[in-house]
Amino acid sequence: MTDLKTSESPDLQVDFDIHSPEDVEGVYDVYRELRGERPVAHSSKYGGHWVITSYDDIHDIVRNPNVFSSRVLNIPDSIGQDGEMIPIQIDPPDHTQYRSIINPLFSPKRMRDLEPRIRDVVTELLDDVVKKKKVDFIEAFAREFPSRVFLALMGWNLDDAPQLNHWVDTMVLGVPGASEEENNAVREAAGIEAYAYFAEMIDARTENPGDEEDITQILMNSTFDGRELTQFEILNILLLMMIGGLHTVQGQIAHTIIHMAENPQDRKQLVQNPDIIPSAVEEMLRYESAICPARIATEDVVVGEVQVKAGERVLIPFAAANRDPDKFDDPDTVDLTREPNPHLAFGAGNHRCVGSHLARLELRVAFEEIHTRIPDYRLDPDDPPVRHLSQVKGVHRLPLIIGESL
Repeated sequence: MTDLKTSESPDLQVDFDIHSPEDVEGVYDVYRELRGERPVAHSSKYGGHWVITSYDDIHDIVRNPNVFSSRVLNIPDSIGQDGEMIPIQIDPPDHTQYRSIINPLFSPKRMRDLEPRIRDVVTELLDDVVKKKKVDFIEAFAREFPSRVFLALMGWNLDDAPQLNHWVDTMVLGVPGASEEENNAVREAAGIEAYAYFAEMIDARTENPGDEEDITQILMNSTFDGRELTQFEILNILLLMMIGGLHTVQGQIAHTIIHMAENPQDRKQLVQNPDIIPSAVEEMLRYESAICPARIATEDVVVGEVQVKAGERVLIPFAAANRDPDKFDDPDTVDLTREPNPHLAFGAGNHRCVGSHLARLELRVAFEEIHTRIPDYRLDPDDPPVRHLSQVKGVHRLPLIIGESL
């Protein structure tokens, strides 16, 4: 054990920052280099943390919550939340009880029942897109679509979508170019505003209960270990749902559209053979995995022949795992019919994404309708997309020329 390398070993040090805008276009090259040379590397950013890049190591970590706690999910440690976001920052056994409340709300059957409503939303948005020569696809579709679906599901006011999306963007991204201290402050301010918004909503519903069957009301009527959920618990569940429901699908749609615009042969596969869209969704989830969570070691543990000590944080980019050539043949190439495809885009183990069924449904319906209504589109070489790197990788702007192809 004494011969193992540690976080102080000079040859394990890397200058890696998951929030750096300079690395957004080359992050997969960074992951490839780290995986080949230092699959367990150490960055000094944000007080120091490990960066893990191999599929097997990441898969083992997410399936071992006793040693790798989710109590620390973010690097830096907070994105403005007050306490742990539930259930994603809760460890067993309490995590199991919280998931027993939330899992039925996002069950496969419940999500399938939403398909007609989801398809209506997509159709309405595309009715406007097809009339235009050029759109910012983020504003015209990728942000609006999951916002409409998720706010209706939660029972939140659709008119508040711009404010909710602003809070999510601030908490996830901070302010580009700002210092860590400045970003901590703006994230905390956004979190306080979001908590106040949800607290007022809960108070109003408590004073004037209605017949709503939306998820917010169901949570308010739920119990934990025989007692009602506290307002603090409900607030931290709603905060997590806001971030997951409004940000991740938006980014996945945008990354996929960019790839299909740049690779018309793949887009034509979807147009000519829509039956492959479910497998294409899985492949794009693998190829452009947005989520990069963290964990904290609860005890000394060896990862990839490196000593990780109790209290040290580890960053586990699912995007790095999903491009590991030891797990996937030709991982940097898109294969829309890849089988098997054991990607980790939704994580694994007890913290596997509770919204995965909804995300898959939204993505499938979106790509069915988009490639029926708009078989040809391309990027504007004079106005390229603007991506961002963070623990939820996404796209700021996506100028798209409609009706033309490479």
